[in-house]
Amino acid sequence: MIEETGKSISEASKLRRASTLADRVGASLPFTSESHATIHRWLTEEAYLLDQQRYEEWLETLTDDIHYVMPVRVTTALGTPFSTSPGMAHWDENKYSLSRRVARFLTEHAWTEDPPSRLRHYVTNVRVFETDVPGELIADSAVMLFRSRGDVNEPAIISAHREDVFREADGEYRLARRVIFVDESVLRTQNLAIFL
Repeated sequence: MIEETGKSISEASKLRRASTLADRVGASLPFTSESHATIHRWLTEEAYLLDQQRYEEWLETLTDDIHYVMPVRVTTALGTPFSTSPGMAHWDENKYSLSRRVARFLTEHAWTEDPPSRLRHYVTNVRVFETDVPGELIADSAVMLFRSRGDVNEPAIISAHREDVFREADGEYRLARRVIFVDESVLRTQNLAIFL
């Protein structure tokens, strides 16, 4: 489905500005390739950063023109050419808006995260693709977030597919675009004061 590629959703966003529109080329790279190993390790290290809520360090792993978007999923009839609500997103962010969210977590006004959540990001099914933009790679992955807050509330589980674009600069990769397709149309979590 064309609307489920990260490229087309990113193209439709007003916040995207000049971020990458890279699209995958060819089959996924072999698991034994150096590029696959590098990106897989990047995703694993990111999961640990997010679990430990080291958000300032996480921001440093993003490009300045990052586009970070999670479209709203909808349930549709068989054959419908879309599964997300056109123009609607839970998150449609750039580096500035992400940095403002992180800054708020560091204040006494972040009531949604006081006490902080206990988080565990599980990342699997990683596939890496070359793209039509030199120096950029695309990675598909499955992610599941387990989130527990306090002692009374039920824990929340969010399952999603991610399509990430990584750009190489100065010998290291940074995240240049993330499109998150959650697997539920109704999210069963208290709030979205998290990163996926």
